[in-house]
Amino acid sequence: MDEDYFFQIEDEITDDRLFILIIYDITNNSKRVKFAKLLLGYGFRIQKSAFEAVLTKTKYEKLKQEIPEFVDKEEDSIRIYQIKGKTQVVAWGKEQQYNIEDIIII
Repeated sequence: MDEDYFFQIEDEITDDRLFILIIYDITNNSKRVKFAKLLLGYGFRIQKSAFEAVLTKTKYEKLKQEIPEFVDKEEDSIRIYQIKGKTQVVAWGKEQQYNIEDIIII
């Protein structure tokens, strides 16, 4: 096990941050590249078509507004999973580099 880290995002209204996982399958290569570049502005690539991010609710809403232009409803899919509470991520393989102060690496 190479990575074992926690995201502590409170479920209370006072905590404005959201831990999200974005996965996608976009068939058009140029749209897929542009979408990946967009996501790099919000979070970190964890696999070829998957990103993690810790966002404020405002940034999360902005991201959701930007996504539809990248989707062909007949061929593509983009999914966002919002993960609440204490979240432990266990990963194997290539180690990811994170620069977010709120992440504790154990």
